Order: sequence, then structure tokens, then C-alpha cells
Amino acid sequence: MSITVVYTIVTLAVIGAAAAVILYFVAQKFKVIEDPRIDDVDEALPGANCGGCGYAGCRAFAEALVNASELGDLYCPVGGNDTMNSVASILGLEAVKKDPRVAYIRCNGTCDNRPKTSSFDGATTCAIASSVYSGESDCQFGCLGYGDCYDSCDFDAIDLRSELGVPQIIDDKCVACGACVDACPKDLIELRKKMPKNRKVVVSCRNEDKGGVARKACKVACIGCSKCFKECPFDAITMENNLAYIDSDKCKLCRKCVAVCPTSAIIEENFPPRKVKPAEKKECEPAK
Repeated sequence: MSITVVYTIVTLAVIGAAAAVILYFVAQKFKVIEDPRIDDVDEALPGANCGGCGYAGCRAFAEALVNASELGDLYCPVGGNDTMNSVASILGLEAVKKDPRVAYIRCNGTCDNRPKTSSFDGATTCAIASSVYSGESDCQFGCLGYGDCYDSCDFDAIDLRSELGVPQIIDDKCVACGACVDACPKDLIELRKKMPKNRKVVVSCRNEDKGGVARKACKVACIGCSKCFKECPFDAITMENNLAYIDSDKCKLCRKCVAVCPTSAIIEENFPPRKVKPAEKKECEPAK
């Protein structure tokens, strides 16, 4: 073996050894010791990776939970209070109980209620259409119906029924992850308090036009008459921009507002049929 080959082998060996030593010290300098509780918390989470907690997946949320001094606003909408109780027991913290939420699309502009006045031949996505087009009716605030919310939902909780023209939320499948809320460019979807038996009393309208204009565009539009606002005994209704809004956290489901709404803009869902008051009995006249 020539001296050149020997020098080459020795040189490469020295360089390799030096690189290994350098890498070892760099690894020791910058090593990250992960809290073993992260694995335990991650295992307790549902693994949906929906982002509803505000973090990029369950693993990131688990890290945030372990590093938090209190749970506070940290909450998993998919797992709910049961999951947060499990997490709290692992971390030795106290879980904050929260009311479950459910998504709701605040538009009742179905094909029967909202006359079609134009057609759109562009890209059939709500995000693109909303940037160049107000919709196929005279209501510029209503649902476009192209299904961006449907595409965003990983839980099959949205029914895209073309015969209605407006998607419908399936309450028992919705986990309140908020993906559909972010996907709607019209800001029509919100997370509301989930009531017993999935009951709801909602102003199903976002039209901020004045009464006559709103009613012409959709026969069940809110006209801003304030009758519901005056009727509510629980201060659950506010008026802003010609539009009524019912706060689900304050609403007691008394339904008094539904009865006074002149346009049926306030909808009630999953209630038993109202009792019909019997006709007032007519007194018979005495025989002559």
C-alpha cells in the first residue's frame, strides 16, 4: 500500500472522528428534553387534529397544555369536558367546564324564500365567488351555496342539499371545531351554545339592508323592526345594523320572540308542536 493511500485513510479517519466529536457537543448543547407528560396528554386527546383548539393538531395542543400553569381558555371542542377532565387529572390542574357548542348557518334563504335574479358562471367555490359576485339573488349577505363549509368539514356534519340551496348542519355529528366558520366568506356560520335536545331559537338572517329592501330580496329576512328586542325578558337580543341577534348564552328558549316576528326570520327548531288555544266558548242565548 502506498504512502498516499495511508495518508488519505488516516486523514479521513481524523476528519470523521473530529466531526463526530463536534456533532456530539452540538447535540448536547441544543438538545431538547421533552416532558414525558406530553405523550400521556396526547394519548388522552381524541386525535382528530382538526385545529378547533387553536393549535396545529393534537400534539401541539398537548404541548401547550403541559406548559400551561392553568387550563383556562385551553379547550378541546371535540373531546369536550370529559377529555379536559382526563387531561386535568394527568397534569394535576383543574378543568374549566364549558357549555358544548354547535355550528349554525345563519341563513334561511332557501330556494323558496329567496328568488333567483341572476346566474354565475365562474368558479363554484364560495371563496372565489364572494370576491367578485354578491350571489344569485338580491341578498348580498346570504349563503352562496357552493359548499366551502361542506368541503372543510372532516366529520360529515354538513348536509349539502341542493334542493334547499343552503347547507344544513347535522347537530349530532358537529364537534364545533370551527373549520366551517373559517371557511365561510360571508361570515354566516357561528358556534352557538348547544341546547338540550338540540333546540334552537335563532335569527336566521344576516341581511343588514333596511326593511323593505331586505324583505324584497328574501321573504324571511329580518327587517330590523325591534319587536323581538322589546319582547325578550332576558336581554338576549341585541339590535345592530338593522339586524336582530340572539345570544345563545343568554337565551332561555322561551320563544316569545318567535311569536312576534312579522317575517318569520326567527326560527325555532326541535320543539314540540305549540298547543293551539281552544276557541272561546260562545254562551248560548236563553230560550225566548
